[in-house]
This record gives sequence, structure tokens and C-alpha cells, in this order.
Amino acid sequence: MTPKDIGEIVRQTRKAQGLRQDQLAAAAGVGLRFLVELEAGKATAQLGKALGVLAALGCTLTIEAPTDETP
Repeated sequence: MTPKDIGEIVRQTRKAQGLRQDQLAAAAGVGLRFLVELEAGKATAQLGKALGVLAALGCTLTIEAPTDETP
């Protein structure tokens, strides 16, 4: 998954919920500029803020550690 992929998920979910960018930014406790850059896929977006936006939308994020397949 890339920053661009995350931004697209945020944008699609926000629109599906009928939220404007300023509304989501306020709900997530981030600035409008941050949200605009996140949706654009800016690679240097702060992880904590990005996770806050995902949480405000009700999204979940799953990370799996690689399995040790050494015999």
C-alpha cells in the first residue's frame, strides 16, 4: 500500500459519508491543509495524524508481520 492508495481511500470514504474536507479535518483534529495533502498522497504525511483521520472515518488498518518461513 502506498501513500497515494491511503489518500484515495480517505477521499472515497469521506465522499461516501457526505463530508467536506473541512468537516473531516475538524472531526479528526487535523488542519485542512494536512487533509488535502493526505488525500493527494503526500508521502511525508505524519503517521499519527493520518491514523487519526482514518479513525474519524471509521476505517481500520491492519498490519501483519512477515511470517518466519525458515525451516
